[in-house]
Amino acid sequence: MDEAIKCVTLPTPHSPLSTQHSALYYIMFEAAQGIPGLPDLTQPTQLIEFGSRVRRIFFFIAGIVGFLGIVLALLNFSRRRNEPELGIAIGQWLEGYSVLLRILLHGALVFILVVTGFFLCSTLGTRYHFWEQARVSQVAESVSGERLEQSAPQIRYVIQEPYSYNTQAGNRIVRVQETRTINRFLAVAGSQIQVKIDQTSDPQKKGRGIYLVDFSADYRVINQLNTTENLFFELSPPSSYSLLQNFKVEQNGTRLNPTNPGEYSFPFSIAPGKETSFRVTYKAQGSPRWVYNANGQLLSNFRLSVLANFSGADFASGIVPTESKIEEKGTRYTWIFDDNVSVQNPFGVFTATERVQNTGILPRLLILAPALFLWWLLLLYLSLPMSLRDVALAGGLFFACILSLTYFSRVINPQLAWLVISLFLLVLAWGLGRNWRASLAAFISTIAGGVLPVLGLLVPYSGLTLSLAGLLSVAWLAALNWYGFYRLNQETR
Repeated sequence: MDEAIKCVTLPTPHSPLSTQHSALYYIMFEAAQGIPGLPDLTQPTQLIEFGSRVRRIFFFIAGIVGFLGIVLALLNFSRRRNEPELGIAIGQWLEGYSVLLRILLHGALVFILVVTGFFLCSTLGTRYHFWEQARVSQVAESVSGERLEQSAPQIRYVIQEPYSYNTQAGNRIVRVQETRTINRFLAVAGSQIQVKIDQTSDPQKKGRGIYLVDFSADYRVINQLNTTENLFFELSPPSSYSLLQNFKVEQNGTRLNPTNPGEYSFPFSIAPGKETSFRVTYKAQGSPRWVYNANGQLLSNFRLSVLANFSGADFASGIVPTESKIEEKGTRYTWIFDDNVSVQNPFGVFTATERVQNTGILPRLLILAPALFLWWLLLLYLSLPMSLRDVALAGGLFFACILSLTYFSRVINPQLAWLVISLFLLVLAWGLGRNWRASLAAFISTIAGGVLPVLGLLVPYSGLTLSLAGLLSVAWLAALNWYGFYRLNQETR
């Protein structure tokens, strides 16, 4: 495939940003791709090519029929009156030619209907495929963007560690003793985190949501070392934010300043065995996903309470909250870990997207629609006399119903739309008969050959429904021919 493919993955169950209620994988293209190999008559080049092919086929068939007619006319004109046998033979040929011509007219009409219906349905299938991809893209874009990820703090201290190495001085190997600086870390003794998230529309991109996060956290630190060390409290702001304001770190009520501007490392000192507390607050704005990442640290005396103050929120990563309850306009999720717990995946809250289901069903139905039309038309031919006018009207009615189904299914359930359209189809199909028996035959043929096959491609149990449609079709033809339900007039009207 020449064009690059862009994969967009929405949250999936038990993944770092997932929920059990919204699991979707979407594949979107940088440019919308149609169904491979199917013609699209909305494209001028394909429309011109289709017209030229139809014209060549029409002239070829017309030439064959015309040539046979001319030959029989010449034979009829040139026969002699004293050759009655030749006249009888030519008369039989003319009668057979008229039957052949009638069959060819029906066949040509059916061929034109099937070919025209195929190109119509292939065009509709491509258009519907574009619409489905646009809908999937719209849902994906509503939650697109990098997540707001808040990492757990680190308590870092520096030690001098002796080490030795060998080097060469002249012709001798000399062992050198030196010291190097190494970073070590203390575990956070306790975490009490409160987060309130409001969702609003992105002013820069219509249809996309963003989070307004109000974050506050209290962390306890105990110096478990034997000596007083110069410690650093390090807590980075959330990643991928679009706006960060009022970021503040306080130790026991005293605001701390970073060692260097732009860095988030705050020095402090504490005696061995003593305890101190830090409070971190900020407000941030960013993508509609917020998670807390422990970075593999052991969490103890940990409590994270997230109020998602909007509808459609759900917890991420499959890390089930300890508590979950409805509060204000949304839901409060609480994770409580009293003892040591290691959480590898980031966990938090994200906006559950609308579930896009049953994609590809209508394009599949549209591809098979000409075959379903032939199935229905065959049952009609075997059930009651059909004139050219009846065949043309039946073809137009069937593909008009398929066209209506294609567009009605965009606003209502496809199965419900087809049930409504099929009632209209059955009422009009009743008019194919000249008496009530013929009308009933057309009615049953339409159910077995038109309504049920289309419904079978719309419901989950397609194989079972199509099997029932096939069984009903064969049973109807058997009852028609074996039990004399209706005497079929072999002549077309």
